Amino acid sequence: MMRALLAAAAASAVCSAALAAGPDTVRVNTFPNAKALPFHAGLEQGIFARHGIALQLSFTENSSRQREGLAAGRFDVAHAAVDNAVAMVDTAGKDVVIVTGGDSGMNEFFVQAYIRTFADLRGRALVVDAPNTAYAILAKKILLKHGLKYGTDYTVVPVGRGELRLKAMAEHKEYAAAVLNLPFTIQAEQRGMKSLGSTVDMLGPYQANGAFALRAWAAAHGALLERYIAAYVESLRWVRRPENRDACVAILMSKLNIPRDVAEATYRTLVDPVRGFTPDARFDGQGFRNMLALRAEIEGKAGERKAESYVDLSYYGRALAALGK
Repeated sequence: MMRALLAAAAASAVCSAALAAGPDTVRVNTFPNAKALPFHAGLEQGIFARHGIALQLSFTENSSRQREGLAAGRFDVAHAAVDNAVAMVDTAGKDVVIVTGGDSGMNEFFVQAYIRTFADLRGRALVVDAPNTAYAILAKKILLKHGLKYGTDYTVVPVGRGELRLKAMAEHKEYAAAVLNLPFTIQAEQRGMKSLGSTVDMLGPYQANGAFALRAWAAAHGALLERYIAAYVESLRWVRRPENRDACVAILMSKLNIPRDVAEATYRTLVDPVRGFTPDARFDGQGFRNMLALRAEIEGKAGERKAESYVDLSYYGRALAALGK
């Protein structure tokens, strides 16, 4: 108890000092899907402001542009599938570090109504964000498990984020499949599309969404990054509290322009203890190693680096210690 009180006092002192000096801007880029809920809630509830953070939130059209933007310094922190951080290190030579976890993706493999089994995808087109990272790799592995080889048995069409993948499937019936997450899984089902299963159920643990930054920026702004992580975790805790359900549903309806039934179903999955947000944005080491193995297998990367070389959870640890329980 005394340790918790001391941690809370330390956090309060840090926040008070930050507020006295004026808020510090942190530029964050993410995808405009349901997993952005903690940002919207944290802004509305003043959580980021209480931690002395002036959050500048922007959204990306696809992961390629997000990686380019982070590399160019157009924003400070990216929240997306951390496979993108690995891609920046391994293929673009950028010194990027992953600083939090977030979730396992909440992804499902959706197909058009005329597709009955994975075998029916032979000769078809799959829509993806970018063809060589994250959920496209999951899709390729799933199809490989069912005897379908990329480039031989099916093609991929890069169209961008989940919203755009759903739109492409709705407008072009020849686009037979896509990996989708919330709220697009629910909307796809309402449009008559069907899920062939959860990617985690099919492939095992997976570290999907997390926060990452250029290592040099993180090192130069360590205290600020810790306050930012603390504010994000506190926002996530607020979202996951049952008493805030109605407020969260209202935010989802407003920010995603979705009806109440879709927002309610989305929220239920977001806070599901197994399928939803990882409590406190913890990093899943086993899921990360699985992600690296999938990337090495599908993209032909040898995986010469140790898993730990991509990650620095010291900022996260200090942020949680300051935040307390």
